[in-house]
Amino acid sequence: MTAAGTGNAPPVAATQPGLPREVYVLSAVGGCVMLGLGLVLPVLPVYAATFGAGPTRIGVLVALFALLRLAASPFCGRLAARYGERRVLVAGLLLCAASSALTAFASSYGQLLVFRGLGGVGSVLFSVSALAMLLAIAPADQRGRASAVFEAGFLLGGVCGPALGGLLTLVDLSTPFLAYAVLLLAAAALTLAVLRTGRTAGAEPGRDVVGLPVLLRDRRYVVACVAALAQGWVLFGLRSALVPTVVVAWRHDVTWVGWAFTISAVVQTLLIVPAGRLVDRAGRRTAMVTGTGVAAVAIAALVLTDSYAWLVALLCVYAAGSALLNAAPAALIGDVVAGRGGSGVAVFSMCTDVGAVVGPVVVGLVAERVGVPAAFGTGAALLVAAFVASWTLPTVRPMRGVDR
Repeated sequence: MTAAGTGNAPPVAATQPGLPREVYVLSAVGGCVMLGLGLVLPVLPVYAATFGAGPTRIGVLVALFALLRLAASPFCGRLAARYGERRVLVAGLLLCAASSALTAFASSYGQLLVFRGLGGVGSVLFSVSALAMLLAIAPADQRGRASAVFEAGFLLGGVCGPALGGLLTLVDLSTPFLAYAVLLLAAAALTLAVLRTGRTAGAEPGRDVVGLPVLLRDRRYVVACVAALAQGWVLFGLRSALVPTVVVAWRHDVTWVGWAFTISAVVQTLLIVPAGRLVDRAGRRTAMVTGTGVAAVAIAALVLTDSYAWLVALLCVYAAGSALLNAAPAALIGDVVAGRGGSGVAVFSMCTDVGAVVGPVVVGLVAERVGVPAAFGTGAALLVAAFVASWTLPTVRPMRGVDR
């Protein structure tokens, strides 16, 4: 009986083959996108205020990006199946570049809304197509590492972007938006020049399409989507929306929030590639159980935290679990979709976006009406649900050249 038949992970070779070149190209493209986002996100509220926007209108401007990402997601699978991920990816980059350049020359708040909305549509076209292409290119036994390298590009760009954006504002508030447009054009040119047919043929139009009803009957797909929902909820609802409020309530300056996020982001960046190796070597189930378990413990412990030092420490623990959750669910999706087109990757992306859109609202309401500990508890509960679901996964690790 084979290792796959017994449910045990097959032995790992002493040296693993290198990742396909296209994985690093997609990581570099993702890094350009996140570097550019990091340039503009800290500047956007200040830029909007110059058009007379108050806190509510600024909030609408920020939320619109995520809302239009969510609204456009269902169409990504159809477009990719018809035109191919490479073309849709480039279209998304160009749409984001146009959005950012137009934002730099906006003359009213209404124009800002329209241009940021275009950016949200372009963003989801890029992100869904890039992930689908990555999972089509990477061999089954390298999808964890490939997903980690892909995510590392985003993390590095996200860490470096805000600081550079602050420097560019010394020139003019519109300068970061123009710089973002240039980065996106460079990423589009890199994609067209390097990601051609051949190894990326599995991401071209005309291939087999897997339907959503089939995917939803696969336990691995459902577990990956639950984990994505929990991640979106915690990252955008708890960490981004609630943690800054807690830190300021402890009479710390807002810069302390930035340091907490930067330290935890560095930890996650350092651990993301080792986490990807663990996903491939130890198996998806082990990585999912470990990642959701560590993340759930860290978020639950925040309920009892009353000091800044402990908060930073727990955010770093969460970052360790999150590193696994950036690689393992994507690898699971790749195992299920296995290079076939359809809405599988788009729906997976939507789960994160739903958490990002709904999470901040629900977390804010719970914090106001019940209390901050209960608000943290919502994120912990979702991670616990993902942890329990992960226990039901099969223990088989995909063998080289085999998609299951």
